[in-house]
Amino acid sequence: MATIAPERVATTVVLDGVVKNFGQTRVLHDLNLTIRPGEFVSLLGPSGCGKTTALRLIAGLEEPTGGAILMNGEDVTGVPTNRRDIGMVFQSYSLFPHLTAIDNTRFGLDMRKVPKDRARTLAAESLELVGLAALADRYPHQLSGGQQQRVALARALVTSPKVLLLDEPLSALDARVRVQLREEILRIQKELGMTTVFVTHDQEEALAISDRVAVMQGGRIEQIGTPEELYLTPATADVAAFVGLSSLLPATVTGGVARIWGRAVPVIGAAPDGEYRAFVRPEHLRVARAGESGMRGTVEASILLGSSRRTELRLASGEVVAMQHGVSLPPERGDEWLLVVEPAPVVVRPLA
Repeated sequence: MATIAPERVATTVVLDGVVKNFGQTRVLHDLNLTIRPGEFVSLLGPSGCGKTTALRLIAGLEEPTGGAILMNGEDVTGVPTNRRDIGMVFQSYSLFPHLTAIDNTRFGLDMRKVPKDRARTLAAESLELVGLAALADRYPHQLSGGQQQRVALARALVTSPKVLLLDEPLSALDARVRVQLREEILRIQKELGMTTVFVTHDQEEALAISDRVAVMQGGRIEQIGTPEELYLTPATADVAAFVGLSSLLPATVTGGVARIWGRAVPVIGAAPDGEYRAFVRPEHLRVARAGESGMRGTVEASILLGSSRRTELRLASGEVVAMQHGVSLPPERGDEWLLVVEPAPVVVRPLA
């Protein structure tokens, strides 16, 4: 879409010590976040963690109780939404039922008094960008949910915004359409080089499409990093628990090293000597080789993931652990396997 120039939209967004209260309740605590020009950042966390509130503050739909919001170094904290030059897509499609796809798309241009012919041309280009050029004259009730959300995306993009804000735009769609549309969003974002903030509670979505992910909990950012950093080196037990699948195994920590089933495993972060539970990823458990000692488990269930399998085994203690392995190892319910832990770094949390 030649009308949206990357240099026009490559915007830095900064949340500087942002605090937000609703009445006597503080929902955001001293939030500090820098989103670089052209970066795709996801705010990830459970319901009530403050991620949508943070997005609404960037949009100007809410005012912070404290702190500042800056775009390209300019303080926009008190600037109204219609002067922030942002595009926003919500979970609900929010299309006007009496307007066609192209008229819904050009609505923001009409509000800006763009000449009618120019507005229609830009709207047509925006619909083409999201793959809906052929459906320009259909009304919302004639479109599927995924198509309606594409129109909402086209409407957000048509004004060439500095920043694109996406508030759980895929959660109302079925799984297949959700995957297709998230791939389209990523393609468009990279093509346009547009600074984008994406709110989701779905870790798979966040890890699949983000340059960086900010994991939020209780109105704070627990960790921000690349998807690889969050998965491989979570900074806290909460991040390890929320991002990816883990088994919690008993561990004794001495001098920054955990002993799990008799094997030494490095610990991520500081942990005083003592007894803990360690977060062990499924791919870091394997069947013991000849001569190795380990922990015996009985196969309870196994699912095919395509190129690998995930198998659940019950230990003598009654605990169930998840292991990911190649399809060449076909499990049967009731099989007994001897398991060992690979020496990949782990996060630990104190015993409850």
